[in-house]
Amino acid sequence: MKRRLWCLLLILSMVLMVGCNIDGKKQETTKKTEDLDEATLRGMAKDITKEMSLKNKIGQLFMVSVYSLDEGETKEQIRVTEQMKATLKKYPVGGIVMYSKNMKNAKQTKKMIQDFQKISYITLFIATDEEGGSVARVSSNKEMGVIHYPTANEIGKTYSSKQITQMGKNQSQQLKRLGFNMNFAPVADVLTNKNNTEVGDRCFGSNASDVADIISNLVKSMQKQQISAVLKHFPGSGDTWGDTHRGKTDTDQTIQHLRKRDFKPFKSGISADVDAVMVSHLMLCNVTDEKEPSTLSHRVVTDILRNELEYDHLIITDAMNMRAITDDYSSAEATLKALEAGVDMIVMPENLKKSYEAVWKAVKSGKVKESRINESVERVIYVKLKRGEIPPDTKLLKDNQ
Repeated sequence: MKRRLWCLLLILSMVLMVGCNIDGKKQETTKKTEDLDEATLRGMAKDITKEMSLKNKIGQLFMVSVYSLDEGETKEQIRVTEQMKATLKKYPVGGIVMYSKNMKNAKQTKKMIQDFQKISYITLFIATDEEGGSVARVSSNKEMGVIHYPTANEIGKTYSSKQITQMGKNQSQQLKRLGFNMNFAPVADVLTNKNNTEVGDRCFGSNASDVADIISNLVKSMQKQQISAVLKHFPGSGDTWGDTHRGKTDTDQTIQHLRKRDFKPFKSGISADVDAVMVSHLMLCNVTDEKEPSTLSHRVVTDILRNELEYDHLIITDAMNMRAITDDYSSAEATLKALEAGVDMIVMPENLKKSYEAVWKAVKSGKVKESRINESVERVIYVKLKRGEIPPDTKLLKDNQ
């Protein structure tokens, strides 16, 4: 009996030691990532991109919903189906967006995310919208174990800087524990139109400087937990009357007006080294020559965000299945126009197959240079390296697909 007890204790101690080593290795990987400078990480991203096939590079340009991976699955999509596996093999996307309907409880969500990662050639961005208030895909379900925070408007009015820092930390730690590595937050819009129906109480306030301080605070506290923050909705939707979810929306703001107010929180987030900026479908009638959504505008994406604001990390679109896009553009057309504008990742195209194949054909025909695709893929890989999703000491990924 004693001998059996000693054996059990020995086995238990070995298990505990292994567990400690695993945790230690994860912490060591994160520490190594933090120790590497930007130039080194960008060099690594460039090397990895060189090793990738065109198929995999094009895949990295897309972030899709769970539904688009298995459109025949009519029930709650809370598990990885065979069809999802087949779709990911054919179209190896760079990220997946999860909604409340995909999350039954914490255990199921964690397993589903792990299953997605296991079948992906390169680690996926697993993103969600966890702002607080009414846009809280995860914390709206008490089974998820994520604190539900009030609206941004209430937070802006009542929370101290210390409380905001703690919120960013707590929320991000809890999301990370579930397997998420990207949050479509914080909202950097400045609410100047009280009748705004698109963002409303999702904004932290109407004073640009105050909002800018909150944005900087949240970006830093979120990304310290290795969750990529995403500023939205550039160039700023707080002054609009319409809603891009429902159709065309424009604003008569001038570039001077935007620089004076709406750009401030975005510049603050960029100074805080935010991983990604989401561009809105808002049309800037007095800024661009063409009457097109900002997501499809070279003037907005490249001339202003990339060059004027000197932002060199990920630029992603708002959901491309919104009516502001689908009412006037096919999925393929919108995707190509966004890439031509300078966007790096297409979020939720209306039709993944048509969008993916449009890019493939454009590259093969010479309409889009592969070097242009490489630029965006390098930014995607850079962020994944930076957040420890791809270990910094890994050997170059062997592309055998």
